Amino acid sequence: MRKKRALTSDAARSVRQKGHDDALAFALSIGLGNDYKNDHQAKKDVIDSSGDAHSVKSGEKKWQVFLYGIGRFKSDHAFSAMNGIGDILIRCITSFQPTFEEYQKDKISAKERLRTSMRELADKLQDKRRLSAFLNKSLFNGGEVKYLTVKQNNFFHVFLNTDVVEALIKNLEVCNSTARRPGEISEQKVLLRYEGVNLGEVEMRNDSQIHYREIRFNMLKPKVMKLLFTEITPKKEYNSKVFLYGKAIKKFCHR
Repeated sequence: MRKKRALTSDAARSVRQKGHDDALAFALSIGLGNDYKNDHQAKKDVIDSSGDAHSVKSGEKKWQVFLYGIGRFKSDHAFSAMNGIGDILIRCITSFQPTFEEYQKDKISAKERLRTSMRELADKLQDKRRLSAFLNKSLFNGGEVKYLTVKQNNFFHVFLNTDVVEALIKNLEVCNSTARRPGEISEQKVLLRYEGVNLGEVEMRNDSQIHYREIRFNMLKPKVMKLLFTEITPKKEYNSKVFLYGKAIKKFCHR
């Protein structure tokens, strides 16, 4: 498995700025002004004129759904309420040594300890109800965000939160990663697979002192969009820049 490169601070700043720019572009496209409201900590990138929140995603390849340390899982009771998923995520984190320096000296033992918790997490998320709760919390902050709005090919595609979660849990297969090369260790991730290909990954991020002992949830945009375009119909043009899908047609058009 090819080792992933961490973004430089400049590259990360550029990604964040592009996200802000795309959120502003969507706000303007639905009639809001430059002073549109948002709340990034709650995933509310744009709050529309009806008070409904949109999580605005762009990017060409990958979305970082969340990157949380142990404090978030201890303080956010929504994770612990998912039949122990929060506790398992905490155990994933505490499988690793307290400091990055200690981990550098003995990576193998930490990764071996991680296997048990990652197996438990995959087992939990194979239950459709728990997977639904996990996705709803991760993508929509437990339903506080009403729409997933995706910029693709300079258009914005708007999906209702419940449509998105239903499409995902209907089609995703949950499993653990498997070592494929000498020196790799199995069960380091939980994979969300669609049509036999990885669509999302829940994994540990331990690549630097800054991002040590954190859980990262990534989703691959092309795979997600293929699934959503296939599963969520009909489609309606809201204006020349915005398209609505499924139940979002009535919810957003008649606000």
